[in-house]
Amino acid sequence: MVIKMGKQIKVQKAYKNLEFLSSAEARTIRILSEYYEPKARFQKYNIVDTIVFFGSARIISRKDALKLVEKAQKDNSKSSDINFDRAVKQLEMSKYYEDAVKLSKRLTQWSKSLGQDKNRFIICSGGGPGIMEAANKGAKLAGGHSIGLNISIPYEQFVNKYVDPALAFEFHYFFMRKLWFIYLAKALIVFPGGFGTMDELMEVLTLVQTKKITKKMKVIIYDENYWRDVINFDALIEHGTISKEDMKLFDFCNTIDEAFEKITNHFKKYFLNKNNNNNIKKPRK
Repeated sequence: MVIKMGKQIKVQKAYKNLEFLSSAEARTIRILSEYYEPKARFQKYNIVDTIVFFGSARIISRKDALKLVEKAQKDNSKSSDINFDRAVKQLEMSKYYEDAVKLSKRLTQWSKSLGQDKNRFIICSGGGPGIMEAANKGAKLAGGHSIGLNISIPYEQFVNKYVDPALAFEFHYFFMRKLWFIYLAKALIVFPGGFGTMDELMEVLTLVQTKKITKKMKVIIYDENYWRDVINFDALIEHGTISKEDMKLFDFCNTIDEAFEKITNHFKKYFLNKNNNNNIKKPRK
């Protein structure tokens, strides 16, 4: 870019030219930025690996759900019945928010008890509301760090207040965000969710199934009843589109205790065993 200053001409350096950096021609630079900038920060704060929480951005806390039910009960509009039913459903679903907080808190307390000089098994979420907020909240309640990998979308795009400011990220490209979800992850916990959660879950299962992910990553699907209700796994097996063996790619868990035990036992076996070099190597893609 050329800037005229009287009789002089000042030429702007390419890397300061915001018009160019925002153009289609500079897309590869923006993509690389979303790889190298997070990488630099993770190294700066000694983040070795993570526990990723996926789940709906629309699930709210029990406290907020109770307020909605109370408000719906007082609503005398024609749509009050619909609003009340929706509020009751949100109250029912709020149990997942509370479980995510408790599980995140316990996992953070456990990771802190390891007493290592690097940050191991740090809670990581999409950084937004709902289950993401619950995961970051649990880590904060335990006095630990947590990561928020936010994405710029029309809705649900703000970073929740429980994410460490130094570990809050804002992505433009979904695929770069997904890379950082998986690259550092040693465990993935999938709470009830919608399109976004199913997209993330299925991509991870596909990568594990096709051995594009080779590290020993534990995948937990939380609440078997919910997930079997929305995804007919048995039908997939019956139609031959997946095999029975594919069901071993993940574990169903229905309680906080069960999820906590499976994850921590997995870490002890594969990543904290002194005879296993996985605990000192850089995470594999």
